[in-house]
Amino acid sequence: MNMLWALLAMAWGSFGAVPVTADQGTQPFQSITNSFSTAIIQSQKDQVVIDADNPPAKIDPQPDAPVVKGIYVTAYSAGGARMTQLLDLLDDTELNSMVVDIKDDLGYITYPTENKTLQHMGKSQPFIRDIDALMKRLQKHEVYPIARVVVFKDTILAKKNPELSFRNKDGSIWANGKGDSFVNPYSKEVWDYNIEIAKEAAKLGFKEIQFDYVRFPEGFETRADALKYTRSDKSRVDIVAEFVQYARKELAPLGVRVSVDIFGYAASVPAAEGIGQDFVKISENVDVISPMVYPSHYSTGWYGVKDPDKDPYTTIKGSMEDTHKKLDPTKELKPVIRPWIQDFTASWLGSGHYIKYGKKQVEDQIRAMKDMDVDEYLLWNASNRYTPDVNYK
Repeated sequence: MNMLWALLAMAWGSFGAVPVTADQGTQPFQSITNSFSTAIIQSQKDQVVIDADNPPAKIDPQPDAPVVKGIYVTAYSAGGARMTQLLDLLDDTELNSMVVDIKDDLGYITYPTENKTLQHMGKSQPFIRDIDALMKRLQKHEVYPIARVVVFKDTILAKKNPELSFRNKDGSIWANGKGDSFVNPYSKEVWDYNIEIAKEAAKLGFKEIQFDYVRFPEGFETRADALKYTRSDKSRVDIVAEFVQYARKELAPLGVRVSVDIFGYAASVPAAEGIGQDFVKISENVDVISPMVYPSHYSTGWYGVKDPDKDPYTTIKGSMEDTHKKLDPTKELKPVIRPWIQDFTASWLGSGHYIKYGKKQVEDQIRAMKDMDVDEYLLWNASNRYTPDVNYK
């Protein structure tokens, strides 16, 4: 472990190491040493350089992690009766991991926390009444635990701390058409709040932190100049990538991986300047990237398919080809590719544009990934009702 910490420190570089100049060379040795130590301590505390264009070398903080094949689990399921059924599914199949909501889509912390900072800034909604008991249960069933933390979509934090959100000209908190509010990715306070939650999850026993909604609101470019919020001269793309870089720097010493969810089509198009997501820049700064490649989320014509939802194999294969094309040039900075795939029926697409998803459709997606040398994946079903009898190999 000491060697790993040393390697991690080397990967992140020496922060603020002051070169010895000719003038310094006239000082007594002890004075130079003391000055050097003071400079290092102070710079580590206050002057850590985060730069989206200069990602640090990657050293996996968890080299013994399994090949992850997992499912999404809401906090409600994790703290309720459905958990028994979900654990049975993992016990009986090749699935080995659960992604559990620790901070959900509204911004609620989903378990009781005694952390004063988190209590002050956010709000707990303890769907998981006994988080320690849950972690022991996961360990007993040999489940690889991943904590999902929804970052910048956070109605709770926005309402409690309006200065950290986007505000209308009259001072009211901006919300999208669904009533959801976002907090400001330019805010270091927002960064630290979410990383504090992640650190607590790591201490509880989660092996990986998966950040979701690592972006500005959809269509932000059309309202950026009309809303009130603190900003710098950095681009939205850079500020989002730098949050991820900072999070990984803070969490790697705890021995946990950092992963990020990202729109699946981000691998196939230029950087999304509006919402601040650059597939490559984010990927260079995480241990795992999880593109959400649900066939139902691709529109007519993608990968030469009239209705992508009805042809999951072709859609997933095409998305993985694009993902490799984007990330292969990053070489040693390339993360583990672990897509989110679809185990739900997208009936909202309308008659003739969707099919009922079951065993064949899930297996077609897994086969497409395997054909593209992608072995890890996560299954999404918002209600946590997963298809039985699937071959997950």
